[in-house]
Amino acid sequence: MIEQLKKGEARISVVGLGYVGLPIALELARHFPVIGFDIREDRVQLMRQGIDPSKELPPEAFEDRNITFTSDAGKLAEARFHIVAVPTPINDHNLPDLEPLLSATETLARYLKKGDYVVYESTVYPGCTEEECIPLLEKYSSLTLNKDFKVGYSPERINPGDTLHTLTKVKKVVSASDAEALEKISEIYETIIEAGIHKTSSIKVAEAAKIIENTQRDINIAFMNELSIIFSRMGINTFEVLEAAGTKWNFLKFSPGLVGGHCIGVDPYYLTYKARELGYHAQIITSGRFINDSMGGYIAKQVVKKLIATGKVLQNARILVMGITFKENVSDIRNSKVVDIIRELNSYGLRVEVADPWAEPDQVMKEYGIELKAKPQGPYDAVVVAVSHTPYVEMEEKDFEELLTEGGVFVDVKGAFRDKIKNFEYWSL
Repeated sequence: MIEQLKKGEARISVVGLGYVGLPIALELARHFPVIGFDIREDRVQLMRQGIDPSKELPPEAFEDRNITFTSDAGKLAEARFHIVAVPTPINDHNLPDLEPLLSATETLARYLKKGDYVVYESTVYPGCTEEECIPLLEKYSSLTLNKDFKVGYSPERINPGDTLHTLTKVKKVVSASDAEALEKISEIYETIIEAGIHKTSSIKVAEAAKIIENTQRDINIAFMNELSIIFSRMGINTFEVLEAAGTKWNFLKFSPGLVGGHCIGVDPYYLTYKARELGYHAQIITSGRFINDSMGGYIAKQVVKKLIATGKVLQNARILVMGITFKENVSDIRNSKVVDIIRELNSYGLRVEVADPWAEPDQVMKEYGIELKAKPQGPYDAVVVAVSHTPYVEMEEKDFEELLTEGGVFVDVKGAFRDKIKNFEYWSL
């Protein structure tokens, strides 16, 4: 397989060109001919121009790559090695939404040929690949697993906005439907992954490894958020406490904050879903999710309390929320918990305006019905720095004097301005 790819006698397809798929496609295209497939033609058009729709990769990442971008599913028939990297979100009831994954699988299956390989990178619950995806591949291709085609699972570890732990520098977990497939899939990934490969004994082990990576972070952040609620009642600053505790060598350095996005705020629900299916209620994981999902409302209530304490009239109060993406320095607004702050403030009748230098205004309006202000016009009774984008963190107190009324409330969700705000009523997690 790899020799055919190197000679250009076979091609690799990457299905889904978002945060995960595009970096993989471009990196593989340095060594092999690649077909990059995405169902959204508008995104495909941008990539053909060397533009990453997610604003993660620079134009030079597209240079000297042997890649064809397309929204034509028929082009998948030209590939022999397929990587599926589509989103795996949750629905309004916090249950796994497998529709993108299963739809991509069905589409791919119609072009599957004898001798092909299919590798999944999408985050799923343990067992999903074998219980949901493989049956679809067999059904719509009329082929048989391991006899006619092979399947692998290699979970993505892309961290949006992280320029240090990039695709090639993070060890890749690889699993497959049999020993032969494991070796061949690993060989292809070894071509691009400098950090090396970790092979697991089964697909289910690899799926479980991925799901607990983010679940572990979710639980630890939930602990920090619970501490911040306790310490706020004690009148001490959580970040100062964590700074002091962090001087011990074995203290794990997590911090409180909003947990949104398409990974940490979503993946644990895939694990709790599977646990319930097996007759077990995952208590710690569920408790962590409850705490983290409640933080937006909690922060909004603290804003209201501070406004009342400083003598502001709620009916006349104007609030500026700075940042709506799910984390700093990314454009991704999926599952943004900042929206929970905004909606809770709106429920009190407060006038809330929102700004964000990274988010796309059209996407924010379409997804949440929220208008972004290109240039906020103060004065505001409260400013909530919800996302620590670099342009915000670089601001000084004098910059906020133009935005806040005298005696205004300054809410610093991530504690980026601790000890820097002197002239306003300051609060952070």
